[in-house]
Amino acid sequence: MSLYSFGLDPLSCHAWNKDRTQIAISPNNNEVHIYQKKGKEWNKIHELKEHSGRITGIDWAPQSNLIVTCASDRNAYVWTLKEEGMVWKPTLVLVRINRAATCVKWSPLGNKFALGSGARIISVCYFDKGNNWWLSKHIKKPICSTILSLDWHPNNFLLAAGSADFHCRVFSAYIKDIEEKPSPTAWGSKMPFGEVLLDQRDCGGWVHSVCFSPSGDSLAWVSHNSNISVADASKGKEVTQLNTEHLPLLSVLYLSETEIVAAGHDCYPHQFSYTGVGSLKFVKKLTVPKQSSKASMSAMQHFRNLDKKATAEEDNNEQETLHQNSITQLCIVKGEKSKVETFSSVGLDGAMVVWDFKH
Repeated sequence: MSLYSFGLDPLSCHAWNKDRTQIAISPNNNEVHIYQKKGKEWNKIHELKEHSGRITGIDWAPQSNLIVTCASDRNAYVWTLKEEGMVWKPTLVLVRINRAATCVKWSPLGNKFALGSGARIISVCYFDKGNNWWLSKHIKKPICSTILSLDWHPNNFLLAAGSADFHCRVFSAYIKDIEEKPSPTAWGSKMPFGEVLLDQRDCGGWVHSVCFSPSGDSLAWVSHNSNISVADASKGKEVTQLNTEHLPLLSVLYLSETEIVAAGHDCYPHQFSYTGVGSLKFVKKLTVPKQSSKASMSAMQHFRNLDKKATAEEDNNEQETLHQNSITQLCIVKGEKSKVETFSSVGLDGAMVVWDFKH
């Protein structure tokens, strides 16, 4: 595992490019910074400045060199690299929302993306070649509050959403104008746009993060009451819940069909195992001893960490974890979703950690 610092500002979200040589991050403001790795250091090569509000979501298209960003200014932009890699040009997306955007996610094929907002709306956006702009279709019912998280099913048609109304839902996001009719799945066979295929009520709190399994047959989510839950479509959409003893988790990620990792306010990732209905178990916490984390940290990084907490060295308040504040997001770095080899985490301490995972 490796620890990198991108300054003193919290990192609210991040995304990797297709070959994992560049990373886009937002330092909790209205800018996106793109870094490229050179040796052991990350060098800033671009700054994307178009939003007037705080960036709330970034995603890099899986099949092309396009970046989508959304922010509290109620706007979304699709960025395209122009002039032989020198400048990123933004294109405004017609998302048609009257509240802040909260999250954004490209579909697996990269032909559309979904955007959540405080307007109780999910905007599913696609490119209209005839008019050369990005359009959106809205999913409104039965959403009753802010959308906090989104994830796409591997088939490119189904969309999971977690919201502040304590619900976790699965919708059909099939757009007949741009794609062929989808095949039936374990979640359902009739899939007109906006069809609700799962509506799990009373999740115990805000649903901070959702994630489909590699096969798409299971859906995991974490909520603010420190629960992690899995709905299994192959078993009649039966839900297994595990009430953890940890602080609330903010991000969840499948590392294989049975292994799940989640992280949040505890400042380190937790590994869970799901082997079937009723078999969701906590495995272990993924962290390193305090001595190891200090040994791999430069003197400059050590004093930066002290500065973040406004403490002196003799206060001895350092957490026994690599991250010194809440983890906000997890992303796959290396390996297929069915067998992830490394994943990254960013946090409110301005740091990114790349974690190795052995199956």
